[in-house]
Amino acid sequence: MGVLRWLRNIALCLLCAGALGAGWLTLKGWDLYQQVLDEKPLEQRVEEVRSQEGFTPFEELPQTYVDAVVAVEDQRFFSHGGVDFLALGRALLNDLRTLSFQEGGSTITQQVAKNLCLGQEKSLERKVAEVFLAWDLEGKYSKEEIFELYVNSIYFGSGCYDVASASQAYFGVDPSGMTQSQCTLLAGVPNAPSVYDPTVNPDLSRQRQRQVVESMVAHNYLTQAQASAILAA
Repeated sequence: MGVLRWLRNIALCLLCAGALGAGWLTLKGWDLYQQVLDEKPLEQRVEEVRSQEGFTPFEELPQTYVDAVVAVEDQRFFSHGGVDFLALGRALLNDLRTLSFQEGGSTITQQVAKNLCLGQEKSLERKVAEVFLAWDLEGKYSKEEIFELYVNSIYFGSGCYDVASASQAYFGVDPSGMTQSQCTLLAGVPNAPSVYDPTVNPDLSRQRQRQVVESMVAHNYLTQAQASAILAA
């Protein structure tokens, strides 16, 4: 009985320490969230993106491109509230297993929050602040507005920081003029721009495109016949 009581006390201590640690981390993340918005309100940051030359609104994006990005980046984008707790939990387990911080489990909304407010530095405190900012974005902007902020603020390689400059650099067309093949190719680039840059590593970019198309099939955006036709283009 003494051993069982000792084990129970150890377990309770660990649970209490975990709860205290989570509470401390939440407070630190909340403080960072408040600090970021005090420096510059979210609405001002959004307007800065929208005022950029070449900003592409959602309605000028081909549906294939939208579907491709959602399929490969954030499958539940149009249904979650800014944070996908299933993806976040899975990423956390993988990070703990590998003792790394490689998988963030970030949704498109969280990536917008990071791009607008936090930069690319990784820490648990910043991840918590990212969650608060994502909820803020979801409360103030539509999914379409959040998506267009995303594709107008991410890096596509070759010095391109928005979808318009990327489609022009790689294909010589505006986003609205991209073919299905071009849409699926471009959707895969931001995952690792230096690796999947079509002008630098065309073979790797095509491999990534195949992953994008396979994900679209898996999530019912394309039939297998449509996927084969896109990849053959």
